[in-house]
Amino acid sequence: MMEKTQAKPLTAAQQRQRDKKRRTWLRTGVQLFFFVSMPGAFVAGFSGVKQIFLHIGAGEVLSVDSFTLSLLGLCGFTLLFDRFFCGYACAFGSLGDAVWALSGLIQKKLFHRKKQLRLPERAVLLGQKVKYLLLAWLVALYVTRQEKMLTGASPWEVFSRLTALHLPPEGFGVGIGLLVLILLGMAVQPRFFCQFLCPMGAVFALLPVLPFAQLHRDGENCIPGCSACAHRCPVDLKLDEQSLRSGECIACEACVGTCPKGNISRWDLALGKNFWLPMLAKAVLFFILVATIGLLQLSANRKKEVQQ
Repeated sequence: MMEKTQAKPLTAAQQRQRDKKRRTWLRTGVQLFFFVSMPGAFVAGFSGVKQIFLHIGAGEVLSVDSFTLSLLGLCGFTLLFDRFFCGYACAFGSLGDAVWALSGLIQKKLFHRKKQLRLPERAVLLGQKVKYLLLAWLVALYVTRQEKMLTGASPWEVFSRLTALHLPPEGFGVGIGLLVLILLGMAVQPRFFCQFLCPMGAVFALLPVLPFAQLHRDGENCIPGCSACAHRCPVDLKLDEQSLRSGECIACEACVGTCPKGNISRWDLALGKNFWLPMLAKAVLFFILVATIGLLQLSANRKKEVQQ
């Protein structure tokens, strides 16, 4: 009886490639889960910003509602786990990843482009500043009680309605037009909205992140002239420092999966060989956080109904 031939062990390069594919599929699965289950988390978070500055503009005492709780929850989670929300749980960001991937497939299959079309680096670096100006303008409108100027012009409100399977009402022509332009931008630049136009992204970028939540790179062990991590980064970070902390980083961990030497790490990634464990653990924690906020608000609404 012939002995079964044993499978050859994978080389280090093959193992890295397999782990990279698994990491990509796992992240896609997490993004799809949050896209379906919590598509309005982004809108709820920024509505918290809106409520706070509307109260400030009116000289009113700040109240804790579901929107404010959502904002505080998102900011607190970002302090502890960096911009995990942006990289994995934001429906608008996930939409951007899907459009970018589809654009790359079309360019490759129909136009036979070996390298996907994207904006020049200088334009990207300048464009990343726009979201801070947009945030400042929105805050100014809320403080001065001029928010009615934005009625029907919000692309993320249009997107929120669509993900809830509702068509935008009349008067949202500007918002629909802006959403279409953003989708076109997503096709020529990864994370177009996140990098250039996301006001919540500006809020997150201004937040400090605890040192243990930051990615670090062992630069001394890098291959000279490699730059694989920089080429893979969707937000065009330079990645030339030992600490990779940057407000623009969306914590997608693409650099971690693409490094041929495994030089990029964080404390949770170093706990074991199972790269999926930290990712799923943070996903579960985020789900529990959002579900808890929802239950608290539901309980508060019921108490109001009883009192009335």
